[in-house]
Amino acid sequence: MYSVNDCKVVELPIVHNESGNITVLENGANIPFDIKRIYYLYDVPMDTERGGHAHYDLNQYIIAASGSFRVLLDDCINQKEVFLNRPDRALHIVPGIWREIRDFSSGSICLVLASTIYSEEDYIRNYDDLKAFRNEGSVF
Repeated sequence: MYSVNDCKVVELPIVHNESGNITVLENGANIPFDIKRIYYLYDVPMDTERGGHAHYDLNQYIIAASGSFRVLLDDCINQKEVFLNRPDRALHIVPGIWREIRDFSSGSICLVLASTIYSEEDYIRNYDDLKAFRNEGSVF
């Protein structure tokens, strides 16, 4: 079973150019899963929280494409908070980890790369259900 310590901030490559920087993300190159879905959160009010769930199977890269926000990670034993504010860093969230995204700065964009297409069955939306799932001793 994964823990919050398995969720890591990953440095993404930057190609510097006098006309601006570019960061490239590629399946099989610098992402440890195949991207099946991409979405982004924007125009999130500063006092709003997003997330509030876990996933059975999904891996994600979360990137602050613009602005900043905090991600609280919880494995039902330990918690860890990660501050994201650079588009050349991604937070890799592994399956079975509760996440809450908060403290969005004005104009922030939260870019998410996901390992599966949307499936409501993959969501764990109740924290007690996550605790029960983790106590079953499931192995990913």
